Amino acid sequence: MIRAMTRADFSAFWPTFQRIIQAQETYAFDPDMNESSAYSLWCEAPLKSFVYEEQGQVLASYYLKANAMGPSSHICNCGYMVSPLAAGKGIARHLCEHSQEIARALGFKAMQFNSVVSTNTVAVSLWQKLGYEVIGKIPKAYNHPKLGYVDSLIMYKWLSDE
Repeated sequence: MIRAMTRADFSAFWPTFQRIIQAQETYAFDPDMNESSAYSLWCEAPLKSFVYEEQGQVLASYYLKANAMGPSSHICNCGYMVSPLAAGKGIARHLCEHSQEIARALGFKAMQFNSVVSTNTVAVSLWQKLGYEVIGKIPKAYNHPKLGYVDSLIMYKWLSDE
């Protein structure tokens, strides 16, 4: 079930969130961020934040926000996190499809991912299957803890019929 994220949901998801940012393999967030700062970043700054809950357990989350202001405010941005316990179950696909529906309902015309770490091949492949194109590459933009400097990809999808 996908629903709006509450403060209690974020607290339940915090161990997963913390593990993901501390691994430093997919998110350019401060690995020492505390729960309060993370909640502000993931739930208060964006327009919307959602959780994927199954049998009372929060397994994944995403946020949705405008990617820019003014003349570019028709493009949104999302970030997704899935618990390693739920990997391979299609949850990221469900979250992305849900986020596109919400984005359209909020009036966004496109969705852009500003920094998909190129070594995150599972995410890159999924986003491409869902119609996202790589529209740019930032060479050596991400300092991966095991692989050193790797590229980040900018991925984009037009959501509107217009």
